[in-house]
Amino acid sequence: MTHVAIVGAYGSAGAAVAGELAEEPDIELTLIDDGEPGGGLCILRGCMPSKEVLSAGAHRFQARHDHRLSGDVPDVDLDAVVDTKDDHVLGFAEHRRAAIHDLAERESVTFHHETARFVDDRVLEVGDETIEPDYVVVATGSTLNVPNLPGIDTVDYMGSNDVLDARELPDSGVVMGFGYVGLELVPYLAEAGGTDLTVIEHDARPLDEADPAFGDDLLDIYEDDWDVDVRRHIYEQRVEATDDGGVRLHVEDAAGNGDAIEAEELFLFTGRRPNLDGLGLEHTDVMPGPDWVEDTMQAADDDRVFVVGDVNGKEQILHVAKEQGFQAAENLLAHARGEHDRIEPYENVHHHVVFSALGVYPYARVGHSRGSAEDAGLDFVHVTREASDDGVFKTKDAPEGRASLVVDADDGTVLGYQGLHYHADVMAKTLQLAVEMELDVREIPDRAYHPTTPEILDGLFRDASDALDD
Repeated sequence: MTHVAIVGAYGSAGAAVAGELAEEPDIELTLIDDGEPGGGLCILRGCMPSKEVLSAGAHRFQARHDHRLSGDVPDVDLDAVVDTKDDHVLGFAEHRRAAIHDLAERESVTFHHETARFVDDRVLEVGDETIEPDYVVVATGSTLNVPNLPGIDTVDYMGSNDVLDARELPDSGVVMGFGYVGLELVPYLAEAGGTDLTVIEHDARPLDEADPAFGDDLLDIYEDDWDVDVRRHIYEQRVEATDDGGVRLHVEDAAGNGDAIEAEELFLFTGRRPNLDGLGLEHTDVMPGPDWVEDTMQAADDDRVFVVGDVNGKEQILHVAKEQGFQAAENLLAHARGEHDRIEPYENVHHHVVFSALGVYPYARVGHSRGSAEDAGLDFVHVTREASDDGVFKTKDAPEGRASLVVDADDGTVLGYQGLHYHADVMAKTLQLAVEMELDVREIPDRAYHPTTPEILDGLFRDASDALDD
């Protein structure tokens, strides 16, 4: 029997590994997680609860935005939002815990609701017990990345967890971090709390993975629809508390000109870092840092330690965590059987969704953008359409945004799609099929049921096909 311990079994990555290995007759499995209530980041503090609160803001935004409606715009009841979110999240978490506990009913599987830490190479202290498995899978997720900014330890701040639990929101705030967390929560704060926001943006626009037009469009939406003040090419220098209990953030532009921004609250949406606190890796040969985890999900310093999900810092996204877990399970089994030639790197087609603009105008990308295709030296055709080109978006009072398609110039293979428009998140799956199945754009039917929002895809397919024919 090969003994495998999974540290972080409640999370998406850990649960994926556990589910695969539990089916193997030659595997003894020890599952470990100290989570309370337990369920993983996505369920408890990430994608699931965030969509709960965003949807409340989206309903208000659409009611406020639609000139065809009259009467007072309703307020967002933050108590109701949080209570509903908590109730749903507990149900989602219970489902995950039940799945892990069901695995533990098997003769070869043991579950410990304890904290685990390394005390030596592949030696774990679990509560009062010490175990020495043949393999260890680390799936401990991520935690808020607090920037190393002078004064940060002297002020109070709110991270994404705090916003999701907030039953009151401040009148004003300054935001550090305008990645996917900031893009999702900034309009929620403005819509649900009426918070006057100043956002620090280091670059010319957000959405680093997108072609520039998408970031520019999104800035226009945020500034026009929520009156968010996005300060571009600005860098944080230090932060301090004000006499009235607020914060003062000192910033500089690229030329070194200084300014100070005062607000009632500081919001840290500065990303997440691998959660390795207290894990005891200093007692092992495994040294976290750049490239510390191979693409096979094995630690570079110990090929019997697998590191999956957010904790490896590669791509902190739910579906990637699951896929990494499945690949790690396959590779672990191959390694244990001595079949090293069957150990494969985890590879995936780029597929991200950001629920920007309260999910009314989400951003989705599958495969290549125009920029990434150029960087890869591909010979391609690029076409783009604005949402306003298709009347259906106007009829649904969501006319903003755009979409684009990248196809191979020789054989028409769909290489990538980007969308920043109403229902772009829904269309990502369709384009995932087109990209991963390497479909010729000329063979994809350009016939959507009318009038539905996938008409924007039909337009892209036609435009790309015409460009290839020309």
